[in-house]
Amino acid sequence: MFEIALEEHMSCFGRLNDLKAAILEAGTALGAALKNGRKILICGNGGSAADAQHFAAEIVGRFVMERKAWPAVALTTDTSILSAVANDYGYESVFERQVEALGKAGDILIGLSTSGNSPNVIHAVDKAKDIGLYTVALLGGNGGVLKQSADQSIIIPAAKTARIQEAHIFILHLWAEIIEYVMTKGMPPHEGLS
Repeated sequence: MFEIALEEHMSCFGRLNDLKAAILEAGTALGAALKNGRKILICGNGGSAADAQHFAAEIVGRFVMERKAWPAVALTTDTSILSAVANDYGYESVFERQVEALGKAGDILIGLSTSGNSPNVIHAVDKAKDIGLYTVALLGGNGGVLKQSADQSIIIPAAKTARIQEAHIFILHLWAEIIEYVMTKGMPPHEGLS
């Protein structure tokens, strides 16, 4: 079991090099949005909800550098909003309503979905685009519906949810590092590099 899981993990991570340009582009966009006084909203379900919270914590708290806090909101954390919206409008609206309330043109929404078919994330992306947010989707498998909906889709080429989520957290950590570099040095660390 250990060997199989490790082999799957290494195989999945080995294919991330094919996604390098898109990953770096999205990370740079996140840094630029914050540099321009905008904020990042993040949503997902289950393990992806935990990843949304984890990423927001890295941006508001700190990742590596000692620096000021920057605005990032995990839309997965307020149980009163989640339960009220789910009760009144349906679970598919729990993120969409928060995007409508908190999002402004120029902000960025990150939608996490290992299948790419989570209705509440799809609704959030659609609402975000309607009000002028840039949308980034971290997906898996074949990308599902979200691969066409988001402005930028990064699809992890794996079938198992665990391997997809492992790659997602790697990318989120890389983005946190890029953001800190952009915000403190004024340019992405990979600028000018191949």
